[in-house]
Amino acid sequence: MARVVRVGAAQVGPIQKAEGRQAVVARLMELMREGKKKGCDLLVYPELTLTTFFPRWYMTDETEVDSWFEKEMPNEATRPLFELSRQLGMGFHLGYAELAKEGGKMHRYNTAILVDKSGKTVGKYRKVHLPGHSEFDPERTHQHLEKRYFEPGNLGFPVWRTMGGVFGMCICNDRRWPEVFRVMGLQGVEMVVLGYNTPNVNSQKPDEKLEQRLFHSNLSMQAGAYQNSTWVVGVAKAGVEDGNPLIAGSVIINPDGRIVAEAKTQDDELVVHDCDLDDTKFGKKTMFNFANHRRVEHYKLIVERTGAIPPP
Repeated sequence: MARVVRVGAAQVGPIQKAEGRQAVVARLMELMREGKKKGCDLLVYPELTLTTFFPRWYMTDETEVDSWFEKEMPNEATRPLFELSRQLGMGFHLGYAELAKEGGKMHRYNTAILVDKSGKTVGKYRKVHLPGHSEFDPERTHQHLEKRYFEPGNLGFPVWRTMGGVFGMCICNDRRWPEVFRVMGLQGVEMVVLGYNTPNVNSQKPDEKLEQRLFHSNLSMQAGAYQNSTWVVGVAKAGVEDGNPLIAGSVIINPDGRIVAEAKTQDDELVVHDCDLDDTKFGKKTMFNFANHRRVEHYKLIVERTGAIPPP
């Protein structure tokens, strides 16, 4: 019996610095209502969905920095989205900046959550691979200060058994690191959902065009899907945000590594596809049958002979 999850890749157009969370949440709710009309079971929103990509701004006032973060989830601004999820019976994935108290201290993370059809949060992930830099760099065409405002995630790469399948999460730059997908693949992941706020220009390589950046983005996700026989849903922020153009091009990728649905605009756009989680079975039983083909003793032999870093 097929296990079909109708997924909506909910691409979000530009969010300007002056735009409040309530206005953003209203847009997210509109996408969710559209998803309901199209029969979606799960909506996937981008990284840092609730605000502009604030790490492009250099800030020294800690109060100003904290104003971009959420102290709890749901909160007053986002609770209507959770309530709508419950009313419509639709799960969702949401990226946001998290301010968390741990060990008596406040910590800042780039976070994503997975919410089931009852509106209950069933999973949380914190971004591990933080790109960019921590201090103002006058040599760059634009700033990318994630290392200034976030700590590396401390929750690892778990998977969650929910909504009839095995789901995993990562965020933006994580998608470029093969071990991210492999750690989830070793846990039997059947769908990886992720969001990103990728600019369409490289501040350190101005001649790198949008076509090349989209190619690398998709290449990373398609490889992760194929090499772990999993669905991958990659959802972008799009358009020109505070004068900074973003990559757009949200995609849904099948376990063979093929793009089966793709966003076409630079705005809020819902891309829908029926994802049969059973389509992951063939690859997991054959080419990427880790139990049969990924022999740890062979890796150990390589380590002994070459001094290479051993596998986890």
